[in-house]
Amino acid sequence: MLTGLQLSSVVRFLKRVLPLSVVGVGLYLVVVMYMQQQLAFAGLFLVVLSAAAFVFCRQEAYTHRYVFPAVAGMVIFVIFPLLYTIGISFTNYSAKHLLDLPKAQQYFLQQTYKVSDKKYKYRLFFQQQNTSEKTAVIALVDDESNTTYLSSNFSLIDPVNTTLPLTLVSELPDQEPATIKTIIQHKKQLKNIKLSLPNGQHLQWVGFRHFAAVAPLYQLNDQQQLINQKTGDVLSIDWQTGFYKNNQGVKFSPGFKTYVGWQNYITVLFDPSISGPFIQIFVWTIVFSLCTVIFTLLVGLILANLLQWDLLKGKGFYRMMLILPYAVPAFISILVFKGLFNQNAGEVNYLLGSLLGVRPDWFSDPLLARTMILIVNTWLGYPYMLLLCMGLLQAIPGDLYEASAIDGASPWRNLISITLPQIIKPLTPLLIASFAFNFNNFVLITLLTSGGPDIIGATTPAGTTDLLVSYTYRLAFQDSGQNFGMAAAIATLIFLLVGALAVMQLRLSKVKV
Repeated sequence: MLTGLQLSSVVRFLKRVLPLSVVGVGLYLVVVMYMQQQLAFAGLFLVVLSAAAFVFCRQEAYTHRYVFPAVAGMVIFVIFPLLYTIGISFTNYSAKHLLDLPKAQQYFLQQTYKVSDKKYKYRLFFQQQNTSEKTAVIALVDDESNTTYLSSNFSLIDPVNTTLPLTLVSELPDQEPATIKTIIQHKKQLKNIKLSLPNGQHLQWVGFRHFAAVAPLYQLNDQQQLINQKTGDVLSIDWQTGFYKNNQGVKFSPGFKTYVGWQNYITVLFDPSISGPFIQIFVWTIVFSLCTVIFTLLVGLILANLLQWDLLKGKGFYRMMLILPYAVPAFISILVFKGLFNQNAGEVNYLLGSLLGVRPDWFSDPLLARTMILIVNTWLGYPYMLLLCMGLLQAIPGDLYEASAIDGASPWRNLISITLPQIIKPLTPLLIASFAFNFNNFVLITLLTSGGPDIIGATTPAGTTDLLVSYTYRLAFQDSGQNFGMAAAIATLIFLLVGALAVMQLRLSKVKV
């Protein structure tokens, strides 16, 4: 058993050792990320770690310890991704420009070409069959001169670049060579091996059965140009496009990331092939968000008033049934509605066809597709507004309605003069939050229409029901020419637009920010 003095000593020791241990592990991770060229993440981790060390190790920063986890989470999961996205928006980062310049150069320098058409057959022989360390030799056969060469022993455990000298022998080793299956399993190791003939010529793996004389295809000079050893072409860096080009302007892949300034923003706003769909999708996003807020508020407020009606019996049952859509996962409801609105076998078209003789093309006609989306989203969102309005209506003093009844006011007058003025101020921040949520309602669009039908004439993957967030996703991840830089620019514009609209709505409603 520890005495009180010993226990306090242990506690003091842990208070000193644990922070130092955490800092040590954190610094190790920073070094690892730095060595892997993840400079942004290394810088983020270093900043957060330094702030944590200051807050938890300095007595004068004692009061900040309780809010530091929330601030650190905000920095890591909100501010840093936002700044990282903004940084990407000023680059040409795309499917064609995934690498940075050094890695792109390394790719070119690893390319080889065959110096001659002559190939040498080879056989792989294991030297130690029953040990964990696989050592082998390569036997090379020259059919033209009818000669055989044998390499020195090498290990197949680690794929290390090595050059093996070849010795002239009279016959192949007296054992069974490795099968093609075994050669395929050790493909990576064999590709890193070079064989040196007695005349000094170097051979390299060119297939599962042959070695051949090869040489590097490109050589890098002091001006960062690539010299094609086979054709003599000189490839120069084009910083604007992020490609190596020859004298005829031909681009050579892979490209590399480079800074393009405001080019992505200029393209989004002023290039007709991009700005046209972007503006159309932006207008639809605003209309969709506003209509959703208005429709869900109207339905929720009407139902909340009905549930406040004193003559209504079974209010508990009605409340449960009306709130039930809020309890069902949204993606299940969306998929159910997708089946109901099916143009060929959906129940909605079956009823409309039976009653009115029409079968609307919900997923093919832009107007009908947008109408369907608003119907589904109103169904998904009205329970939330119903709950809010029920709570706010109960907070309105009953004396106001009694005085209104004495004056002979109609229900419509009560709604305009009493109910709305009483609930609108506390409801405004929640309506703004609902607007912002629907502005980025990615799940609804993706599961219900996938953005379709497509906008005719658009050069980017853009649909008439796409919101800006789904358009950004399709532009970044679903198009064959994935353009992460432009998608980041659009994401930045979305952030600015939502923030500006939220501030404007708060100002108009006279809510302090």
